[in-house]
Amino acid sequence: MNTDIQNLFKDKVLGHPAGLFVLFFTEMWERFSFYGMRVLLVNFLTMALVGYNPGWEWSVENAGALFGTYAMLLYITPIIGGIIADKITGYRWAVIVGSLIMTLGHVSMAFETQASLYIGLALLVIGTGFFKPTMTSIISEMYKENPEKKDGAYTIYYMGVNAGAFFGMMLCGYLAEKIGWAWGFGLAGVFMLLGTIQFWLAGSLFGSIGAKPTKVHEVELPQNINEEHSEARVSDSDDEKPNPLTTLDKILIAISSIIGLGYAFNDPLSKIGGIDMFSALATESMEGQYVAVLFALAIFLYLIISRISRYTKIVRDRMIAFIIFAFFTVFFWLSFEQGASSLVIFARDNVDRLLSGNSAIAFNVINTLLTVIPLLIITYVLYILWKKTYSKIPMSNVTLVVCFALMWGIVGWMLNRDFNTVAYDVTYQAIESPVLNEDGSQKKDEKGILQFSYKPISEAMTVASTDKVVNKVTSVAEPAEFKVGDKVQIITKDNEGSAFGYLDAERLVYARDNAKNLGRDNGVINATVSKVKENEVEITVSWFSILNSFFIIAFASFFSKWWESKYNPSAASKYALGLIIMAVGFGLLAFGSYGIQEGVKVSMLWLILAYLFHTLGELCLSPVGLSYVSKLVPARMIALMFGMWYLAIAIGNKLAAVVGGQIENITKEYSLSTFFLIFTIVPFVAGILVWALNPVLKKLMHGVR
Repeated sequence: MNTDIQNLFKDKVLGHPAGLFVLFFTEMWERFSFYGMRVLLVNFLTMALVGYNPGWEWSVENAGALFGTYAMLLYITPIIGGIIADKITGYRWAVIVGSLIMTLGHVSMAFETQASLYIGLALLVIGTGFFKPTMTSIISEMYKENPEKKDGAYTIYYMGVNAGAFFGMMLCGYLAEKIGWAWGFGLAGVFMLLGTIQFWLAGSLFGSIGAKPTKVHEVELPQNINEEHSEARVSDSDDEKPNPLTTLDKILIAISSIIGLGYAFNDPLSKIGGIDMFSALATESMEGQYVAVLFALAIFLYLIISRISRYTKIVRDRMIAFIIFAFFTVFFWLSFEQGASSLVIFARDNVDRLLSGNSAIAFNVINTLLTVIPLLIITYVLYILWKKTYSKIPMSNVTLVVCFALMWGIVGWMLNRDFNTVAYDVTYQAIESPVLNEDGSQKKDEKGILQFSYKPISEAMTVASTDKVVNKVTSVAEPAEFKVGDKVQIITKDNEGSAFGYLDAERLVYARDNAKNLGRDNGVINATVSKVKENEVEITVSWFSILNSFFIIAFASFFSKWWESKYNPSAASKYALGLIIMAVGFGLLAFGSYGIQEGVKVSMLWLILAYLFHTLGELCLSPVGLSYVSKLVPARMIALMFGMWYLAIAIGNKLAAVVGGQIENITKEYSLSTFFLIFTIVPFVAGILVWALNPVLKKLMHGVR
């Protein structure tokens, strides 16, 4: 009698069971939705209330506080969700429940109210808790009898992860920035729902796999870590002395957890809502929440030290090595996750994203290839899956076809819009004012030329007789046809007031009504078309974020072959490389933004290079970390140590958003270059320290490689 696993391997797609590709597409749509929303949130929250695409005009500090708590909780709730899936729901139902909750979260965010935003983020955190730990568990169960194919399965699965992230950030970001935020948030929800439906309808393909809770909690381990040589593996036999949690241990865990979660919620509450639960602990030099965090950290360190000291020497040494790796992981994610906060603000307000003429044509061609070729490849995978499984799961395949038809439609619309976007010079009036130094004298630039600022005259402004009015020329790019002399209305597109967009009839009405409701100047500027230019394209802020996924796909195989060769570096060397290469990326940004004047844009080349080096750093460090959890700790402690590892990543994510939220304050007080120097120096020093610790870590690991 064939088992469900044997039946699953009968219908193969590219040498793997068709069920793997059902999981591939489920994860792809989930990542599409997650990254599509993630790339929008800080941009939306910090965009000006009055403008081409109004946001909420939060400070970056407040937006970072909220986003950091959201990102932190995403790595904590899966610990609870995994237990529920193991004990109660089973893996497949956990995926469906989690997906439906996340769909509701995306829908809630599309309403763009404060209540719906908070509810949406809460639902996304809860849904991720169910979804995140279960997909890899299903794959683990599928490949129990075919472990030799597991590496290939994970390679395919993670291609789905990166494909989803790539298209989610590209399409949700494009719709949100070009049409409106609700369209971007809403699109994320649409694909999350469709992905859920196709997985649910494919349930019969899996039989009992992932359907029932397992009796023993099995933690899914990363690729290739169970096939180590016996002398380098950690088993329960290495742990000669039992080390159960004492009553004091449990109390300390409870206290530190409560304070940690309290800080996670208090940070945005205190900054956004003025509610500070730790105000009584405040000192003259430190906020109360940071006093509480330091206390919790002290408790946690005591707990770790006391527990480690109870183990035998080999296990104790390996646990110390694990903690060192976890500690430096915090510094990596502190820097890497700037991509969700400060780098979004930098791309929006400080990077020259306008391309015209041949440069615009070249970008459109490259962007077309970058979009269409991967989509063709994934569509081909769908075609093979359809041929193999249509008779068994027809409606699941139909749902996937609907997904891809929608994808191709949006991609076609996006590319056509960019190819047909034309640039126009438009003339408008502005009030000229001298830029003054602190002593009242007029500021000069490096060449000794007097500096002036220009405030565009909106239709709601009153111009005084003493104001000096001058004509200014700016460029707008829209897929619309105008001729010289046409009267148009324009409005600012970024928070710096250095880019402008054309207001069609619908946007014009909204701009006036929105400003009236807010009691503000509507910012609508009357202008005249003075020149019809050539093709021009404005690269969206979110486009730069797709580079991480693209570079992962491009370089992952190189790093995989490097790790399998005789030149495979030690774990500490990989960590050091990851941190130092990351630092190089931020060093390039610090160099590129050095000495720039207010209102001057940085070349996008610096940001593209930064994402390249950040990705190379990620490929060095990120895949290494989780594998060493199972290598360095006793088998019966793997679940606990996975929790600790994700806690380190959660802390890194929270710190990234908190520090990234200071980009405006640091830039104002010092410079933009100084801000990026922080993320150059910190990971570089951390990388050097890890490299210096290499001999010590080798001794502590006792043969684990």
